[in-house]
Amino acid sequence: MDYAEGLFLGKLWSDTDFENRRHYSLFVLYGFFVEAIVIYTYFFEKTLLRIGNFDVIQAVIFAVLFLACPFICFRYYRMPIWGKILVIAEKVLKTMLVVSFTVSRILPHLTVKSGELQDFIINYLNSTLEEYTEKYSSSAGSFSTIIGVLSGGIHVVFMILIIVVAAVLIPGLVFLVYRLLQYCYDWAINKLIIKRFFPSRK
Repeated sequence: MDYAEGLFLGKLWSDTDFENRRHYSLFVLYGFFVEAIVIYTYFFEKTLLRIGNFDVIQAVIFAVLFLACPFICFRYYRMPIWGKILVIAEKVLKTMLVVSFTVSRILPHLTVKSGELQDFIINYLNSTLEEYTEKYSSSAGSFSTIIGVLSGGIHVVFMILIIVVAAVLIPGLVFLVYRLLQYCYDWAINKLIIKRFFPSRK
């Protein structure tokens, strides 16, 4: 329970030392989780639990939960166990809304249809290898094909690595921006309102 509290409540509302430890693996797992949903939606052409359909309703729910967050959390440690479970569930829901937003921003950039993906990859590989082979044809002579294939292969591997890294980092960065904005807002509300009108929050 302490781990869930530290993960979802954050430093301001949690008594755990979760924020004082490094959790790089969570950052990576979050990125893979988002990309797994993107891949599922891309290949099956349907959403999973409406994740990726970030419409007005989801935006309104997220905005309400975002603004209500400090008032939901500030008496967390005085709540009965069922109340704490509801708060954690609300945090999970808000996290899934962030995932839905991220997926909805990624999917429009996947312009190649899933049924055309194999042909696209083959054409990209062939064109890249041909480009590098022609590039070295005048200077490498009979070795142009070998050098071109090696250079083109390195280029393709490098592009795959960039895509994989971006697929992990971008969702993680979106989530970190959300957590930072939520923390700044919670801190301001806690400082200006909660500590003034509800001095004993725990």
